Amino acid sequence: MSRLSTLARLIEQRSDGIDGTYPTTAIPGLTLYRRSDASPPTSILYEPALCVIAQGAKRVTLGDREYRYDAARYLLVTADVPAMARVVAATPQAPYLALKLLLDPLEVGEVVAQLGAEQAPPARALAVSALDPALLDSVIRLVELADNPQDAQVLAPLVRREITYRLLIGPEGPRLRQIVSGRDQGQRVTRALRWLKAHYSEPLRVEALAKQAAMSPSALHRHFKAVTALSPLQYQKRLRLQEARRLMLGEALDAAEASFKVGYESPSQFSREYRRLFGAPPRRDIEALRQAPAAAPVASRKRGLRRLAGAPVLATFAEH
Repeated sequence: MSRLSTLARLIEQRSDGIDGTYPTTAIPGLTLYRRSDASPPTSILYEPALCVIAQGAKRVTLGDREYRYDAARYLLVTADVPAMARVVAATPQAPYLALKLLLDPLEVGEVVAQLGAEQAPPARALAVSALDPALLDSVIRLVELADNPQDAQVLAPLVRREITYRLLIGPEGPRLRQIVSGRDQGQRVTRALRWLKAHYSEPLRVEALAKQAAMSPSALHRHFKAVTALSPLQYQKRLRLQEARRLMLGEALDAAEASFKVGYESPSQFSREYRRLFGAPPRRDIEALRQAPAAAPVASRKRGLRRLAGAPVLATFAEH
């Protein structure tokens, strides 16, 4: 049996052959996914993470660039970025089987300190690269630990560190270094991203954001777009619209309430921008989401995993 087949078998076993999202309880930050059909484009707020597919394929769009990855290639995310994603290869006979491992900036920083600092220009926050055997082996060992909390408590941090090391010495290592706080331009952009994520509902003054990042406004705009494919204002707008969508679906707020809560002053402007991003006015979009299959949250615990089969909007934060 190939190593990819081993990973696919592990994910299939831990999902019991049921489509869904499965965060592991023994290994925080590790989530498994199963889907037996292709998905429509979904707006997702990515966090720094390693995404690996054992079976199937997915396409992710960030700005004007599309990334396709499958069992031969992994997706690396090095900043908090809003993107569009869709599963493009999945059938009941050969379901999409994948995992996401959130990357810890502190852990990355510790490994970088051992390897030695290197300066690199800001780079796009998404990248697809070949999944080499050593990285795949360490990912498989991490998934195997999900069934044994006692072993996971001791060994999972070591395997996570190995995964971080293999990413840093691989072709995307310079890109991964961007999530470590420091003085170079890529790391300053990361600081701005974190500030915007925490303060998305507040009025945006580019000068103040540039000060947070210790950059000039023109440098911030240029390097911010190099990493996210968006300007700071466009980035804030995506965060606001995604959160408003979550509030309308998850907390039953109407469009006006949600728009004000995320920082919009004009409901008509909110409606226009919402339709531009999600393809339908707020009310119609939310009604369609509520009528979609598996709209009611379901939770269960099996083999140290927690199943989340929630409404599609919840996938904007849970899916990889």
